[in-house]
Amino acid sequence: MQPSNQPPPPAVPPPGPVPAAGRPRNRRLRLFLAMGAGILALLCLGGVGVFISFYDEATKIERSKPDAVVDQFLRAYLVNRDDQEAALFTCKNGLDLAAVTALRTQLIEREKEFNVTVNVSWSTLIVSGAGEDRRSVATDLVIAGSSGGTSLSRRTEPWTFALVDEDGWRVCSAAKLP
Repeated sequence: MQPSNQPPPPAVPPPGPVPAAGRPRNRRLRLFLAMGAGILALLCLGGVGVFISFYDEATKIERSKPDAVVDQFLRAYLVNRDDQEAALFTCKNGLDLAAVTALRTQLIEREKEFNVTVNVSWSTLIVSGAGEDRRSVATDLVIAGSSGGTSLSRRTEPWTFALVDEDGWRVCSAAKLP
């Protein structure tokens, strides 16, 4: 045989993967699934944002009205007996809560001594003006003792609270009226 001047035949590429019979690739389906997953992720992130916004608003400390501050202070200090929460509603300088501290101490001692529960509530909070950044709030504290659901005693004491506007209203002093 003699060498010929003809070039060798071109190489044939090996055959690619053959799709499974009866299951052609569906690119549209994958596109719709990816879009759906993206939209779902965006909705979830938006929902988290809305939840955080509502939570922030619900847990916001309200100091815009003197009567609301006294209400929250009394609830924290005399009902929940939580000094840290009560501190959120008190002024930083010139704080004089000796009278209301003595009342709370007396309530705790009576509970221990007589094995009763002492509850404190208050009547309408009446705000009076004492300047642009000072107010006073008057109310009657209702102190009731009970044991096993039976009321044992009840008394009412008039109190006044002095507030100052320090980036929102804050209680600076409390005094029992005669």
